[in-house]
Amino acid sequence: MKVGDKIKLDFAGKKKDAVVFRLFPNSVHLKIDFEKDKGKIVKRKLSQVGDKKSASGKEKKKSS
Repeated sequence: MKVGDKIKLDFAGKKKDAVVFRLFPNSVHLKIDFEKDKGKIVKRKLSQVGDKKSASGKEKKKSS
């Protein structure tokens, strides 16, 4: 994940399009467009946003 990447985010039960605004070792700031608030910055932990493919790959390696 790099700054400027577009990702999908679960927000309030809906899928929202988000752009990575800032990236930190344990968290990420995402820019999301809402109906009444365009360009809102939302902070999330990398574990909540991270790729599910990489997380499942780690689980497979541990179980082997």
